[in-house]
Parts: sequence; structure tokens; C-alpha cells
Amino acid sequence: MRYQTKATALAPYAAALLLALLVLPWVGAERIDLSDVLAYVSGAEDTAAGLIVFRQRIPRIILAMLLGGALSLTGATLQVLFRNPLAEPWTLGVAGGAAIGAFLAQAFPSLHMALGPLNSTQALALLGAAGAMGIVWTLARQGGATTHTLLLAGVTISIVSGGLMMLLIYFISPFQFVTFHRWMIGGLDVVGYREIVSLLALGTPGVLLLGFMAREYNHLAFSEDMALGHGVDVARVQRLTFFGAGLTTAACVAVAGPIGFVGMIVPHIVRRLTGFDYRLVLPCAFLLGGTVLAACDGVARTVIAPTEIPVGVITAVVGGPVFLYLLGRR
Repeated sequence: MRYQTKATALAPYAAALLLALLVLPWVGAERIDLSDVLAYVSGAEDTAAGLIVFRQRIPRIILAMLLGGALSLTGATLQVLFRNPLAEPWTLGVAGGAAIGAFLAQAFPSLHMALGPLNSTQALALLGAAGAMGIVWTLARQGGATTHTLLLAGVTISIVSGGLMMLLIYFISPFQFVTFHRWMIGGLDVVGYREIVSLLALGTPGVLLLGFMAREYNHLAFSEDMALGHGVDVARVQRLTFFGAGLTTAACVAVAGPIGFVGMIVPHIVRRLTGFDYRLVLPCAFLLGGTVLAACDGVARTVIAPTEIPVGVITAVVGGPVFLYLLGRR
């Protein structure tokens, strides 16, 4: 692909992401004065506005962009792998499995371990994602498995995971309930940049692994037989896709909980606007997914200000009807 063509296709998505990064720090329940922010930046004064912008809003926006991008890119790869337009980490139950592991690590301090930016929350989230992915993949390889079978299995895993987390709530301190409840819905309540570092440490290898297989996905989108005919090692691509999708999903769930529908909707939008070349679909999905989730979080922070709604509620309200529409067309 010519670099000029690729840059032209990416430019609108990159511009939208940059615009969101410039505008959204000024969106919120607390009014921010530019002079106070400039005083904080210059070091003249530790203003409250500067602390809000640089310690709360900007980290939260960057985290939302990274999460939305990773989930959207992962959804695009799962859709081509299963040749199923409704596939994404949430609908396939992968996010639910990861949430169980992450919840166990956070609810029971005795399980907590850390090694630099990595910790037991991410490890158990990865283990849960792998278990859910294994169930779905086993069904997918059976001759009688249909799209509806996979979706039913994924939604069932998500429901069971939610039920198990509700059961585990009774074993934790009541003071932890509010925090865990917001996390279970999908929230971005962060202060500082620690969660961003944690997400990058586990999620970056997964995103890069999926992105480097864009050419193979172009062949796999037609059929496994055609991909084999073009020299693609289909079994290897499938294994690496599961590994990469598991890494990115576990990284996202560990810091923000299970956020649904972003990974399903954004790839559809990108394919309609940009085409079906996965060398463009994947980076464009990453950029647009980041913009969409950051915008949803902006709505969540302001719609009933000063109270904040977990961003997972916004994505569910918007994404649920779209899911039903796509399912009806399917």
C-alpha cells in the first residue's frame, strides 16, 4: 500500500482524536479557567484547575482513548477471525471471563502480587480471558456451531461471570461495594497515570501482535481455504489472534472493568467509511475507537453533573440498540 494513500485514510481519524484530546479536558462538572491552568503549567501556582486538568481529566481521557482503541482493534480482528460481524470481547464472553479474574485479585488482598507495572489483577484477568476464549473457540471449531451458537455462548459466559461477581460481593467488605460496583459496569475513575502505565505494559504487546497480522486478515476474511491457498498459516494466525486478543482484553478489563459494544460498533463504522483492507481497518479502528470512548466518557461526566455515570452505561445504552439492529440484519 502506498504510504500517501494510507496517510490520507488515517488523517480524518487522527484529526478527530486530536480534536477530542484538545476539547475534552475542558468538559466536566467543574468549570476550568484557562488562566489558572496556565499558572499551573508555568509553575507559578498549584491551582485547583491545573490539578483537575492534569491529574484527573487528561489521564482519564488518555486512558479512555487507549482503552477504546485497543477494544476496537481487538473487535475488528475477532470479527474477521470468526467471520462474524457481531464478534467482540464482550459479546464473546472474553471480557466477562477477564472480569472474573480481575475481580478476584482486587477483592481478596491475599492474592495481590506486583512486578513493576504488572500485577496479579492482570495475570488473573488474562487467565479468565483465556478460559472464556477457549470455550468459544471449542464451539467455533465444531461443525455444527453457528453464529447464533457462538453469540449465545458468549452472552451466557458474560451472564455467568456477572452472577459470580455479584456472589463474590457478599464475601468482601461493604465499604468496597461502591467501588467494585462502578468497576463492574465499566468505569474510568482514575487519578494520575498509574493505570495508563499498567494498561500499556500488558496491552501494547497484544495490540502490536494483532496489528502486524493485517495482511493475513485480508486473506482470512474470505475463507480459510483461500487463505491457505495464498500461503497463510491459518492455524498460526488463529493462535496468535487469540493470544493477542486475550492480552488486550485482560489489560483493558484489569484497569476499567468490562466495557461493552465499542469493539463491535467501531469496526463496522470504519469498514463503511474506509473499506475492507485490514491494513487500514485496524489503525483506523484504533483511532476512532479511542475518540468514541473518550467522547462517551465526556458525556458520562456531564450528563447529570456533578454526579458521574460509569462510561459502560453510556456504551451499553448506545451500543445495545445497534447490536439488536445488526443481529436482526444477520
